[in-house]
Amino acid sequence: MKLVIAGGTGFVGERLREAAISKGHEVVILSRRSQRGFPTVVWDAKSSGEWQSALEKAEAVINLCGTSIVEGRWNMRRKKEIYDSRILSTRALVAALSQAKEKPKVLVNASAIGFYGDRAEEELDESSRPGDDFLAKLCVDWEREALMAQSLGVRAVCLRIGMVLSKDGGALGRMAFPFRLGLGGRLGSGRQWMSWIAIEDLLEMIFSLVNSELLGPVNAVSPVPVRNSDFALALSQTLQRPAWITVPKWALNCALGEVSSVVLSSQRAFPKKIAGSGFKFQFEDLPSALNFYLRPRK
Repeated sequence: MKLVIAGGTGFVGERLREAAISKGHEVVILSRRSQRGFPTVVWDAKSSGEWQSALEKAEAVINLCGTSIVEGRWNMRRKKEIYDSRILSTRALVAALSQAKEKPKVLVNASAIGFYGDRAEEELDESSRPGDDFLAKLCVDWEREALMAQSLGVRAVCLRIGMVLSKDGGALGRMAFPFRLGLGGRLGSGRQWMSWIAIEDLLEMIFSLVNSELLGPVNAVSPVPVRNSDFALALSQTLQRPAWITVPKWALNCALGEVSSVVLSSQRAFPKKIAGSGFKFQFEDLPSALNFYLRPRK
């Protein structure tokens, strides 16, 4: 099966590429610059070009493009970079699909649980309304661009991804660092819900979606969201380090500005659609995932 991955050199993209190759799939990476060691097509994620021919005869296009939302404080320029990196790349891919003679069957396009905004105790599934903050509005526009593919006869899936846990890279390494120093603890009140997913489950979910008939939004999260305080406790127990420090909301706001909303917003999301399709998670609960990633292996 031929898979085209845009954003295939990022945190999730690299691991998806490796997993796809290990499964025997033909993988083509769309990248802004040539890469060594695997097939790469250089593309301009903002416009059409010769790269569009790479989509011909592909079974699926998987779009993971998007600059980091947590690196650097948000100002108007930074927000535009975050927005354009997602909207323009998705728009370019859909335009390329419209020109393809043999169109892929499916576009799996990244989105995020930031779609829901800060929702306190509300239980969220794919039918829940969007929020109204910057990330929510970004996700609404992002998904709208991806869903345009359905007018071309291409099934479109918008993958609302939660916090991705992995043994290397991503959020877990950054979160575990202060705990290893004995400086860990909850953020803000600690009552905010965190929706997370293990990288292995995310990758298998993408492969499952390529072969399924699901379309539209799909929550890519574990079935068991946790409060921030419970996440901190589980992390301290796994690392066998204390979790006695509380970082108050005002301190996070001072240090991060508007970016603090990423860690202070509460999103209690559930994977209703993918679970209903029969998908089985390898890591449903947080302690099992943390033990797998952080405990020394014999």
